[in-house]
Amino acid sequence: MWLFLIFVAIPIIEIALFIQVGGFLGLWPTLAIVILTAMVGTSLMRAQGGAALQKLQASLQGNGNPADPLANGALILVAGLLLLTPGFFTDSVGLALLIPPVRARFIKFIARHVTAAGTVQYGYGETRHRSAANDTVTAEYEVLDDENPENRGDSGWTRPQ
Repeated sequence: MWLFLIFVAIPIIEIALFIQVGGFLGLWPTLAIVILTAMVGTSLMRAQGGAALQKLQASLQGNGNPADPLANGALILVAGLLLLTPGFFTDSVGLALLIPPVRARFIKFIARHVTAAGTVQYGYGETRHRSAANDTVTAEYEVLDDENPENRGDSGWTRPQ
C-alpha cells in the first residue's frame, strides 16, 4: 500500500510544483533550475559518496562498526537518485539527505523502527531463524573430532601440537 501511495503521490506533487513554479518563473527558468539542481546534486553526491567510502574502508580496516558508513552511503546514493529525477519535491528531499545532520536524524529514526532478523545455517540443511528479540538458539549438534589426535587431518587447525 505504501509503494502505491509513493508512486501515485510523488508524481502528482511534482506535476503540481512544475505548474506552480512554471507559472511564476516561466518555462526556461524552471527547466534551468531542474537541470542546475541535477548537476549540483551529482557533484555533491560524488564528493560525499567518496567521503563515505573512505569512512567505510577506515572502519573495516580498524575493525570498527561499518553500519554507520554503510547507512550514510546508502542514503547518499538515494539522494543522488532523487536529485537526478526531474522535479522540485525529489530535489528538495535529495538535497536534504545530503546534509549530514539530516541523514543522522533519519538513520536514528529508521533504526528505532527496524528490527534486525536473520537466518543461521547449522550443519546439513538445518535452518533456524533468529530475531533481535530472541537471542536463544536451539540446535542439535554432533561432535566430529576424533579422540585420537593421530587420526586428525594435516591442516594448520587440526595438526597435533
